[in-house]
Amino acid sequence: MTKIKFLTICVIVLLILNLGTITFLFTGRPSRPFKIEQEGPKKIIIEKLGFNKNQIAQYQILIQKHQELIKEIQKNIKERKNELYETLSNSDTSKVAILVLKISDLQLEIEKTHYHHFQDIKALCKPSQLPKFKNLTNDLAKLFRPKQEVHP
Repeated sequence: MTKIKFLTICVIVLLILNLGTITFLFTGRPSRPFKIEQEGPKKIIIEKLGFNKNQIAQYQILIQKHQELIKEIQKNIKERKNELYETLSNSDTSKVAILVLKISDLQLEIEKTHYHHFQDIKALCKPSQLPKFKNLTNDLAKLFRPKQEVHP
């Protein structure tokens, strides 16, 4: 193979790679196949439990209250974390253990709030829907697991 033929092949390969990169940048990442939209868990719970209109209205109220509670706790966690990271700059290590405990207590409060929320959902169920709720509890971990970014 001559040098010119080899260089021509290299240029063609690089050109194809550049076109592929440009295409990828303009079209973006491929979407995740199992992405749950914001309404996803709510819709799934309503469908799986077979809620009627009255139950859906009550469920909407439960969701709103739950979100407000979680938002407030997360705000407190953020504030405690900011205080914790401030100790790095002023070398005040006496507060570290206290702040870490406060953050862990708040995280525990989030988990309790989630649990009580599902107890409230169970209370909305009619006796005929309770077996469906039991089946739903097996899927809760999948529905509400943290979203993980997939890195190429």
